[in-house]
Amino acid sequence: MVRRDPRQLGQARTRWTLESVRAACPWLRLSTTGGMSRLLRRLGIHLKAARDYVHSPDPQYEAKLADVQAAIARAKADPQRYVVVFMDEVTYERQPSVACTYEAAGSVQPLARRSHRSNAQRRVLGALNALTGQVTYIQRAHADISALRAFYKTLRAAYPQAETIYVVQDNWPMHFHPDVLTALQAQSWPYAVPKPPHWRAEPTRPLPQLTLPIRIVQLPTYASWCNPIEKLWRKLRQEVLHLHRWADDWPGLQDLVSAFLDAFVHGSEPLRRYTGLLRY
Repeated sequence: MVRRDPRQLGQARTRWTLESVRAACPWLRLSTTGGMSRLLRRLGIHLKAARDYVHSPDPQYEAKLADVQAAIARAKADPQRYVVVFMDEVTYERQPSVACTYEAAGSVQPLARRSHRSNAQRRVLGALNALTGQVTYIQRAHADISALRAFYKTLRAAYPQAETIYVVQDNWPMHFHPDVLTALQAQSWPYAVPKPPHWRAEPTRPLPQLTLPIRIVQLPTYASWCNPIEKLWRKLRQEVLHLHRWADDWPGLQDLVSAFLDAFVHGSEPLRRYTGLLRY
């Protein structure tokens, strides 16, 4: 009952209270809110903080996830020929982000010590192997066409024996730019591809046709929870970027990010556990 809208049961509110639960359940014959509170405790129902929630509006949600599962099954059956990675990009800044840490009780607060220099940003393009936890990445000033092409070449170099590298990625339009796709083998699109209407179907400039053996697998739209590498970025923020002390040493911070990611370039079972990949 407590998961239903109170208005469905005649209570003119958006959230349940002890009094509204009691009023909606007269058959309980409880005369006080204290009695209602004790009953809910016995039933294992407690007042809890809510969290934001959204579900993907993609009508092909289940079909796209089935494609991911099929690619992973192929890689499990023949890991020498097939590789599956989850790809994404993340941005970090010179200035530290604010987060909780330990400090003495009282009015003194932990400080995110910022630099007097202007802020700067850095983009990391990364891929997380679904079966080994191996991380492949590059750092660039921008995640543009040249960066994506360079990343795909780096990814190919990481798996030189693979016949096909399945790259599971979100629907950022830049992933589908014609100039980016010239780096890959010919793609087929079972689902709609998000492209701005002003983009041409052909490449906009002469670029080498690399025909890298990479096959793009589309994630559902607006479904970041389906991409395990998001949890790697969370770990990066938690262990490196929150309250960092390198605001005045921008190259040093970039080296620190690289050192963090380098710890996983040969794979990591704990990272697979952390990112939820053990379910595959």
